[in-house]
Amino acid sequence: MMITSSHNQKLKEIRKLRQRRRWRERAGQFVAEGEDLLISADASGWVAIERYVAAGSGLVGVEVEPSVLASASGLSSGTRALAVYEERWAPAPVGPLCVYLHGVHDPGNVGAVLRSAQAFGASCVALGPGTADPYCPKAVRASMGAIFSVPLSRADPDSLPGEKIALVAHAGEPLSGRWRSDFVFGSQNAIGLTVMIGAERDGLPDEVVASADQVAHIPIQTDSLNAAMAAAIALYELSRRMAPE
Repeated sequence: MMITSSHNQKLKEIRKLRQRRRWRERAGQFVAEGEDLLISADASGWVAIERYVAAGSGLVGVEVEPSVLASASGLSSGTRALAVYEERWAPAPVGPLCVYLHGVHDPGNVGAVLRSAQAFGASCVALGPGTADPYCPKAVRASMGAIFSVPLSRADPDSLPGEKIALVAHAGEPLSGRWRSDFVFGSQNAIGLTVMIGAERDGLPDEVVASADQVAHIPIQTDSLNAAMAAAIALYELSRRMAPE
């Protein structure tokens, strides 16, 4: 039966999942909007709890009057498809190449880091205190589907795998300068790496930097990079050096 009312209880719940972090955390669920994201979920083996599509779109799911579906959407132009999924959290961050985010408040940056992690083969993105919800709509959209393929975990600095490298603007050695061959993926002696990234304005707290094994910076001619850009550059550099020859 087609849904024709914006007061439908299921659509009300979808609005709550979109708008309220506490509701997502309590339900352990999130919403993905748009055909491309749903295709990415399907490709990664995620099964939707519920799937809603605009009537007449030819897509598979519970049909909803298009204007009513738009009323439940967070996209300014509305959507032809959205789905509800269970959140997935790894019990602990894993190597060989992990990204740790501490105090990164912007969900768009968190989603973009996930996208870079997927592009450069990172094994995990670990989220520390003060970091935005990766399952909020803005982060899910910014991930461009990486939310469905990159393992996520909640973590503190003491639980991170491998050698920990704190990125600190204009401190330590240049990131491109020192990484050894024993970090190669698959090497018997590989110890792995975690790159630790803080917010653009505040950076990593002193106690987090103190917990790192190494401090490094990305050589730039300005004061800082935002977290997503720093992560992309660091992941490119580290994955390149860790790749088998």
